[in-house]
Amino acid sequence: MIHLPFADRPEAGDSLGIELSRRLPAEDALVLALARGGVPVGFAVAYRLGLPLDVVVVRKLGVPWQPELAMGAIAGRARVLNEGMLAELEISPDEVERVIAREQAEMKRREEIYRGDRPVPYLAGRTVFLVDDGLATGSTMLAAVRHARSLRAANIVVAVPVGSGDACDHLRREADEVVCLAVPEFFYAVGEWYRDFRQVGDNEVRNLLTDSRERFAKHQAAPLAS
Repeated sequence: MIHLPFADRPEAGDSLGIELSRRLPAEDALVLALARGGVPVGFAVAYRLGLPLDVVVVRKLGVPWQPELAMGAIAGRARVLNEGMLAELEISPDEVERVIAREQAEMKRREEIYRGDRPVPYLAGRTVFLVDDGLATGSTMLAAVRHARSLRAANIVVAVPVGSGDACDHLRREADEVVCLAVPEFFYAVGEWYRDFRQVGDNEVRNLLTDSRERFAKHQAAPLAS
């Protein structure tokens, strides 16, 4: 039984990893965590499943005069736009493109920090667990799903500790599976379901990715028990 709120992201990720271990698919799978908040969750999931961990940088697209209000999201070349909001607020295509250009620059900056000269992971034909710390509207996760689909992932599993019912239902129409440990009836923000929801920084993301790579390499190199 899941008790809310979670203590923090690592605890939530461990609980999520236990649930996913009951349905672990084919060998050639990997965990892709949404940066930044999803990385501590994804780190715990990857540890539980014995899978490699990598990152997908997703950027919210904020309304030009109210950046905290999302009008969409981008990941890789995938775009998710709230067309109803764009029409209602009379946001022009040029304004949208300016916001996208700014967020693409930030996305590139973060990719370089997190990945360095390592290539983007090869997803074609693989099972991909897309992990975040929660789903509110689901727009950033939807962008990540479409990004993974564009890279020809064979099976896309959205995995989160907590989410809104509407977001989970919407994502089930695009992902192959959605695993959400808790779907509270009244959902306002992801952070309300964590006791510790401090901001995750770039250095923490980079360190967790490095630790996970080293741990997975040791796991792969370990001799089989006779």
